[in-house]
Amino acid sequence: MNSGAETGSASRPKAGRRLTSVQVILGVALTLGLVLALNFSSRIKLDRDLGRIHDEFAREIDGLLADQRSLLSELDYVKSDAYVEYWARDEGKMVRDGEVLVFPQGVGVQDVLPASTRRLFDLETTAPEPENWELWWALFFDGPPLVLD
Repeated sequence: MNSGAETGSASRPKAGRRLTSVQVILGVALTLGLVLALNFSSRIKLDRDLGRIHDEFAREIDGLLADQRSLLSELDYVKSDAYVEYWARDEGKMVRDGEVLVFPQGVGVQDVLPASTRRLFDLETTAPEPENWELWWALFFDGPPLVLD
């Protein structure tokens, strides 16, 4: 007769039991699903980042195109006869035949000194330049030249 040891060992699972093919396929499927899910989420994040970068560049391009349009319109104006005439009259101070150029003076401002305060002689506002020998003397002897009176 067999003791209860044999019947108990048959009902107890073995510690080194092998995995069945269904378990292996399920494990591979779960691993593959996890890898695909991680890859898909990283692609979604990358797509969001690329969309944000694309929007930034689209805004920058729109701004640059607006600048280009304004510069092209300014270039067309500068090449026109209207601009040349404006420049000649305003900045070039040119006149047509029969016109007189007038420089307006300020009203109530006295630009001219009264006759009694006018100076009729030239003032020297800079110091006189020393002679060459005085410069050399100062360089060699580190002082002004001697005055012999």
